[in-house]
Amino acid sequence: MKTIGLLGGMSWESTAIYYRHLNEMARERLGGLHSASLLIRSFDFAEIADRQHAGDWDGAGAILTEAARRLEDAGAGVMVIATNTMHLVADQVQAAISIPLIHIADATAAAVTRAGSRRPALLATRFTMEEDFYKGRLSARHGLDAVVPDAAGRAMVHRVIYDELCQGIVSAPSKAAYLAEIERMRRDDGIDGVIMGCTEITMLIGQEDIDLPAFDTTRIHAEAAFEAALA
Repeated sequence: MKTIGLLGGMSWESTAIYYRHLNEMARERLGGLHSASLLIRSFDFAEIADRQHAGDWDGAGAILTEAARRLEDAGAGVMVIATNTMHLVADQVQAAISIPLIHIADATAAAVTRAGSRRPALLATRFTMEEDFYKGRLSARHGLDAVVPDAAGRAMVHRVIYDELCQGIVSAPSKAAYLAEIERMRRDDGIDGVIMGCTEITMLIGQEDIDLPAFDTTRIHAEAAFEAALA
């Protein structure tokens, strides 16, 4: 099994979920005392989030790129950016390393396609919902027509992520607001699935809450990384 380089801490709440998923997969697939071979660089998310909200993507990308190089030098054979939003700089990171970076949007698109969904809702940070790096990739590479909430919905989804989930807060009113937005989008936009396009959203809602196909990008990404490490 190759060592997985994990660029995490954005936020650490979901990075902990990646860690658990990857180790559980190793135990289930390999048996015995096996666990995942991991190298983790966990950032102080406040420093990254400040750059996100200031639009300093070049600066954020440079930080991740340097960390990815160090993980490769330390022996990583597969690279993972453990967050949807920071895939805005995925091409920059991939260009700086010689090992494969497992792109979360590609892994998610494969799961969406297998489920037969073509017009999924995309719930995520406002950066992921409003920039083209994610929706555009789903469309251009995979033929998927991802739909984002309206302006009020986007503001609500983004606020819950940064003000609550990234700080370990899981509230019933926010869960209800997310589920209400999904129902509105099914009624008004004709969605046929839900991409939980921020790795923290899995803390709030899951397939058990939604009667449409739900795509947990944290687990999907971890599964793709684990398969790549075994290949």
